[in-house]
Amino acid sequence: MIFQITDLWQILGWCLVFAGLILMNELGRRSKAGGMLIFVIIPLILTVYYILAHVGMFGGRANPTVAYMDGWFHYFKLYAADIGCVGFMMIKYKWGIGKEKWFKWYPWFIVSANIMIANVSDMESALAALSISGNLSGAWWASNEGVFLYGGWWNVLNAIAGMINIFCMTGCVHLYTSRDANRSDMLWPDMTIWFIVAYDVWNFEYTYLNLPTHTWYCGFALLLAPTVANALWNKGAWIQNRANTLAIWCMWAQTVPLFQLKGRFAAVLPTVYGGATQAGITTMDLYEKAIALYSAGQGKTAAAGEAIAAMGITADPRMQGFVAMLALGINALCLAVIIKRSIIMGKNPYANEVFVGTRDFDEAMARAESN
Repeated sequence: MIFQITDLWQILGWCLVFAGLILMNELGRRSKAGGMLIFVIIPLILTVYYILAHVGMFGGRANPTVAYMDGWFHYFKLYAADIGCVGFMMIKYKWGIGKEKWFKWYPWFIVSANIMIANVSDMESALAALSISGNLSGAWWASNEGVFLYGGWWNVLNAIAGMINIFCMTGCVHLYTSRDANRSDMLWPDMTIWFIVAYDVWNFEYTYLNLPTHTWYCGFALLLAPTVANALWNKGAWIQNRANTLAIWCMWAQTVPLFQLKGRFAAVLPTVYGGATQAGITTMDLYEKAIALYSAGQGKTAAAGEAIAAMGITADPRMQGFVAMLALGINALCLAVIIKRSIIMGKNPYANEVFVGTRDFDEAMARAESN
């Protein structure tokens, strides 16, 4: 009901992305050399490549990175995620300012900033729908990233859920380094399953609404990878794993964008594009039409809806609305639990740990070296 899966190649593509993220994250987290390679050396090499591609080398405008991933948002997410990874390495290895107590606010700040950027994106979609149709019941528009978005009240609900999610991060300065031989992980013990599920549902909905032609990978596989790692073998390090896998995915998607746009492994379309698979509409078809509308200055006009209708697609936002309500409900519940626990304990939930005594917290602390 959420995705329009049509063949086993799409499932294989998802499995390859999921496994690749898990493996690359393990390589990046287990040693200083691995972390430096993946989050410092490779990004520096790719930066040179991106600059040279944009000045005409490596195919110039025909280069897939330039042709399909030229928007500011893609680069911002890549480098914001990578800067987060480097900051987390500084904390766990106590490099430079990473050993200063004030720098322990850095993870909260970088996560909050990324959530706020997503909230702004949600509101942009809602306002685009409002300007086109005069209400929030739903309207198509085409973004500068070559994506047809169906904006509406679901974007507003998800933006509210995102705002609440920021206040669900507790024990913000109580960060630890794992006590294994390689000091592999930065641990945030108070970031338990309560926050992880609230974040995952909210962020999945964000990608489902604002990156719909990519969400099969950047929403589903990308969110599940750090959550599975946290649940099975890396308790307490979810936020580090989330940043690592996000940066890894952004580097891959920026460099090899056609992986998810066309071919056997093209990302599965969500159900909002009603009837797209039956009509033979592909992810690439949607991209080319949307980018043409945006380039013609018609991205936020009724022309977007007319183009979608002409392609034989009927808007089906039912899952968009359902997941938005789910995200808001789960985040409100998470915040309520935090407020209740902080009142019982008589503690500020942001300067103190409030999930002490829960299984997730205790398992994470069992891995932590004493500060």
